[in-house]
Amino acid sequence: MELAQLEALVAVVDEGSFDAAARLLHVTPSAVSQRIKALEASAGTVLVRRSRPVAPTSAGTDVLRSARQVLAVVRETGLPRPRGAADALPLVPIAVNGDSLHTWALPALAAVAHLAVFDVHREDQDHSAELLRQGEVMAAVTTQATPVQGCTAVRLGVMRYRPFATPAFVARWFPGGITAEAFAAAPVVMFDRKDDLQDRYLRARGGAGAEPPRHYIPSSDDFGRAVRLGLGWGLLPAEDSAKAERAGELVDLDPGRHVDVELHWQQWSLRTPVLDAVAHAIRSAAATSLLR
Repeated sequence: MELAQLEALVAVVDEGSFDAAARLLHVTPSAVSQRIKALEASAGTVLVRRSRPVAPTSAGTDVLRSARQVLAVVRETGLPRPRGAADALPLVPIAVNGDSLHTWALPALAAVAHLAVFDVHREDQDHSAELLRQGEVMAAVTTQATPVQGCTAVRLGVMRYRPFATPAFVARWFPGGITAEAFAAAPVVMFDRKDDLQDRYLRARGGAGAEPPRHYIPSSDDFGRAVRLGLGWGLLPAEDSAKAERAGELVDLDPGRHVDVELHWQQWSLRTPVLDAVAHAIRSAAATSLLR
């Protein structure tokens, strides 16, 4: 397998099409296609599905992960690169959950933006490790403490969430207090269909099996705004709730109750200076922002 073929595979998957990969690599789409076909011939199997966007097959996932690692070493050691390679800062694909990205993780990435460009996959913390297994990212903020094969894991800390709603919402939906019946009827704000936080709280509160009306707001900024506007109740981290709580715009729905989410940083075991710098920035930001 040649470096040019591996770079074509990574570019096609990241960019989503042969044409976009060709623009990135400064070659023709035909050249990209030939490199992929040659790589598939070497591997003895189809590596990418010619869909929109292009996606790796199960066999392609294994090759993709190895390709990223090889290219990361080449970029950071000064080894000769293939003709047509994109001359730019190294690309670091990572997976980060929306709330971490919204609060503490983005400033950490900004601190090392002079070293790399980032392809951030916003993924629920309970599912982000899967992107590591698939070879789509080099590192991830995840709830999984056990390292994915070929990776290392470091504990970052805990994000604490408390249930909030507007005073008017509480007066309308919880006039008799916090009860299982009220939770079954009161609308709740969910991030997306992977979001289990609110259901986790309900289970702990004795409301297992409750199916309240659900608003899906897949944006951390808009999620908090939806709660502040009274669409429903929802679990918020301190960074999203503190100002509104002080102003009386939000009230703690259930004082003393909270949901803690323990976060970990998983990255390739393969060490590169850029990835190490990113990991250091993430760990430093987490140390000042998360509960220990």
